[in-house]
Amino acid sequence: MLDGHWRTSIEKGLRPVGRNLRRTGISADHLTGLGVVMAAAAAVSIATGNLHLGLLLLVLTAVPDALDGAVAKASGTAGPRGAFFDSVADRVSDSLLLIGIAWYLADTQGGLAPMLPMAVLAASLIISYERAKAEALGFNAKGGIMERAERIVLLGIGLLFETLLVPVLWVMLVLTLFTAGQRFVKVWRQASRERPPMVTARRASRRRAARSPSVQWRRSLRSRNQR
Repeated sequence: MLDGHWRTSIEKGLRPVGRNLRRTGISADHLTGLGVVMAAAAAVSIATGNLHLGLLLLVLTAVPDALDGAVAKASGTAGPRGAFFDSVADRVSDSLLLIGIAWYLADTQGGLAPMLPMAVLAASLIISYERAKAEALGFNAKGGIMERAERIVLLGIGLLFETLLVPVLWVMLVLTLFTAGQRFVKVWRQASRERPPMVTARRASRRRAARSPSVQWRRSLRSRNQR
């Protein structure tokens, strides 16, 4: 939701920064990798009980995550490889952060409390998979009430106010599952009224094969034999 409303404006504002960073020799891959390292540091801080330090590192993690795209566009290296790396890095960062929270809850509350952030992680991976699979099939699964930006904001609130951490995780879980349902319904409707591109491509290839000179020659030969 936030991603769809603010992403374009943020990218425009970061273009000059991306051009300046490109001149220093920093690549988009460097920034993406730095974001993962900072997310790992945030996860360790959270797991050891330093929630405010973890929050600070979480905020700083958003900086390279926002700048890698700007640098890629400024350097002319934006493409599928960078998009793939960035997407995988986001999933790794999210996993590290929620594992860090699970570790913290295991130390402070015990019982089944660590299962809550792991459930949020599972639900977030489901909505990420839904989008990836839908786009691979030629459909659109973007959007939803709880995308990655919203999850990061809520997670920051939970880290800032320790007493709200568990309630925030419950809110994240419910809204993330709701988003998974939203995306499922969205793609289901598209798939119900449109033919999958793969089927169309197969039929087009069959038509091309049927129009090939060799096939036409065989058909003309059969018609002559039948006369």
